[in-house]
Amino acid sequence: MWWSAKIEYVPYICRMTSSTIGLIIEIAFLAIGLYLYLFARGLVRFGNPEARARAEAFRQDNATWLRLLGLALAAIMAMNVIFHVREMMG
Repeated sequence: MWWSAKIEYVPYICRMTSSTIGLIIEIAFLAIGLYLYLFARGLVRFGNPEARARAEAFRQDNATWLRLLGLALAAIMAMNVIFHVREMMG
């Protein structure tokens, strides 16, 4: 039967352990935290002038909590990534 055939090739993404997938997700959240912090500081620019004006208005209204949220998320995820890598190395 076709469902009992042995699969010879398994893509790498299917062989990843849950620990590796978790590390990738933690790194993604670290990048999101860094992006939020840089956006709150005004270091992220947009190409479209209309989008740039809307982003600047949003940033001016919410800069304080965006900066704190970005720093907190980046700090927590940086610690998680460090601990995760140490755990994976044995």
